[in-house]
Amino acid sequence: MRAPFLLLACALFARAGELQDDLAARRARLMEKLGPGTLFLVRSAPHRVYSLDVEHEYRQDSNFYYLTGIEEHDATLVLMPGNNGRKQFLFLPPKDATVEHWQGKRLTPEEGKALSAVPDVHSNADLEPFLEAVLSGRPWFTHRRAPRPPDFDPFLDAVHRGTARLAVSLDQPLQIAGPINPILAWANELRDRFPGITVANATRHVHALRQVKSPYERRMLTRSAGVSSEAHLAGMRAAKPGASEYEVKAAIEEVYRRRGALSTGYPSITGSGPNATILHYAKSNRRMDAGDLMLVDAAANTDYYTVDITRTYPVNGKFSPAQKEIYNLVLEAQNEAMRLAKPGSKPYDLHRKTEDVIKAGLLRLGLITDASGDQFRTWYTHGAVHYLGIDVHDVGDPNLPLAPGHAFVIEPGIYIRPDALDTLPKTDENLEFIRKVKPAFEKYRGIGIRIEDSFILTESGLDWLSKRVPRTIEEIESFLGRR
Repeated sequence: MRAPFLLLACALFARAGELQDDLAARRARLMEKLGPGTLFLVRSAPHRVYSLDVEHEYRQDSNFYYLTGIEEHDATLVLMPGNNGRKQFLFLPPKDATVEHWQGKRLTPEEGKALSAVPDVHSNADLEPFLEAVLSGRPWFTHRRAPRPPDFDPFLDAVHRGTARLAVSLDQPLQIAGPINPILAWANELRDRFPGITVANATRHVHALRQVKSPYERRMLTRSAGVSSEAHLAGMRAAKPGASEYEVKAAIEEVYRRRGALSTGYPSITGSGPNATILHYAKSNRRMDAGDLMLVDAAANTDYYTVDITRTYPVNGKFSPAQKEIYNLVLEAQNEAMRLAKPGSKPYDLHRKTEDVIKAGLLRLGLITDASGDQFRTWYTHGAVHYLGIDVHDVGDPNLPLAPGHAFVIEPGIYIRPDALDTLPKTDENLEFIRKVKPAFEKYRGIGIRIEDSFILTESGLDWLSKRVPRTIEEIESFLGRR
């Protein structure tokens, strides 16, 4: 009985070692972009209060986790790429028995070093003296009697010349009116205290690195897809006439926990009948009826990586003719975008392809009268492509061509919302549109269909991460027929 345990332990240890190697490589690439004369810092996410003294489940800042692999709050990473010797410093909260009694064990410096592969780990009580020294143009001494460390000399020279930069990671412009990010406020306060220091936003450099997934990150996304695919199959088995939407959600999220996922990658969407036409439906309290479609958009957060999968299927196991017509149109749009997804194409190119297919199909079905304008937006209301990674809607420039290592989804959808025509402004043009499409609208009223799959673009083509989950009408009906 020990052999399987030892194999699992070895596998986990190997994966941990791969993470540390990847973290070190990420920081090295970032320091190349930052250049000498720069002190870069990124801080962990704060705790968020849910109500009174109850906190939300903690979620680390994505950029901080990407560079450290540390989930500890009240921590700071400092990178000084121009230093002669020590270039990386991690500051962690000190051990505190009372805090640990309430919140759990804190990392020791040795554990922080092993987990992050940052060679210099200190208490965050040392952060202020550290910044006070180096931003004033003085060396930082960890011990009063230690000889002057030459590591900082290049940065100290930049301070004395007035060319030193304090680079921070924040998703906000440096110049903005109104409330500002606490990290920017802190950086600006440091700039005001230490003349000659300029503040720079280094987020674009971090995001550029995050957009191209390393081999390790590709494996983590593949693992997320495996757990998430198994969960979707469990949800499909639970979706039956008379059951409630929350039973489908429970079946899905039970798989996450059983498979060791950290959490949901995002709030699970399990909408049946008219609720399938609500893009971010959250309540999951409706009882499903025969003839309903169930739309499920759900995925697991495993090792801080999340894919994104949506499937739509009939709870009684068989699509109606009207449901098939809409479903096949959405499927055709996704298939055509998948064929276009190659190195050099842009995310917007893929989205425009889904639009072209859907406009032609809606015209054929009588749901629009003109494929050249924006009528189709009545039924197709969102983009079809976004990036994946540490965040489910991950960072990345949609205007840049796709390249190997990019992870993304293709997710066209059509939503015949029951009140869609009622909410249109009553202009002469819209009244004529309503009159002409009303028969088709009544035929398809209440049908909501989205098909979403996750991919990694590789040197040889698309790696289809969510392929295991039935997608075509034939595959879905066959699977549901075997429940």
